[in-house]
Amino acid sequence: MLIDTYGRVATDLRVSLTDRCNLRCTYCMPEEGLQWLAKPDLLTDDEIVRLIDIAVRMLGIEEVRFTGGEPLLRPGLVGIVERVAALAPRPQMSLTTNGIGLKRTATALKAAGLDRVNVSLDTLRPEVFKALTRRDRHKDVIDGLEAAHAAGLTPVKINTVLMPGLNEDEAPDLLSWAMEQGYELRFIEQMPLDAQHGWKREGMVTAGDILASLRTRFDLTPEGADARGSAPAERWLVNGGPHRVGVIASVTRPFCAACDRTRLTADGQIRTCLFATEETDLRAALRSDAPDEEIARIWKLAMWGKKAGAGLDDPSFVQPDRPMSAIGG
Repeated sequence: MLIDTYGRVATDLRVSLTDRCNLRCTYCMPEEGLQWLAKPDLLTDDEIVRLIDIAVRMLGIEEVRFTGGEPLLRPGLVGIVERVAALAPRPQMSLTTNGIGLKRTATALKAAGLDRVNVSLDTLRPEVFKALTRRDRHKDVIDGLEAAHAAGLTPVKINTVLMPGLNEDEAPDLLSWAMEQGYELRFIEQMPLDAQHGWKREGMVTAGDILASLRTRFDLTPEGADARGSAPAERWLVNGGPHRVGVIASVTRPFCAACDRTRLTADGQIRTCLFATEETDLRAALRSDAPDEEIARIWKLAMWGKKAGAGLDDPSFVQPDRPMSAIGG
């Protein structure tokens, strides 16, 4: 079991498969990109599967989320999913993606055992998409969403970040469209995980702003804490249901007290929090032929030291050195 000193138990593992991405979102990385990890530094497919096996067999992990960078850029992704699906106990598996490669991979991922996907889409307007991501790939994301839905990777969830002066007016239109398509929309407050460290709390589009905008067109009824559990998103029934909309307010309404996540970076580091500034190395133990029991011990020790909260409301908060593309969402 992965338990910390505050009694929280981690059952959800986020696995970053690569730091690379084929978009250059303004809230994540600079236009010129980043210095990518060297291939020898990345975990191999076998190492990833072994760590997940240890996590589900010895540490109580019940759900695995594959992230990036962009996980669809990982050549061995389908094989990794298939091997994890064969583990006992079998974890629930999901994927967070920008959706660009889903049209060609959705069917294979479903056949391999993937349960569902989260797709990042911040706008319905192709020109705004190009301004936000610095790439003209809006149609590819829409096609990917359709392919995921058709393949049965459901519920298809959409993650949206609203940015001042670009797409902050689109919340009602995005929700209306998502309901028509049968997708579940979740808005995410912009977080301080950009490589250029340009994030500022002042002026960001907050959960309160998002809800106020949505209520200009929809009646929202909160599901409540019992329905939320340890999920990061607060959810509301839209016009009485059955459709729902979620808001992940990491900055203004932190949910650290209920956090059940542990994170594995693409180069084999354990992060106890998305905003952590310290990591614990598992790759070295793997490559020195440490037994499973020793790796599990290191992992448990890392989680035992997890802090009470992310500390975003602390004036002394220091933004992590790694951007979101390197540690997964």
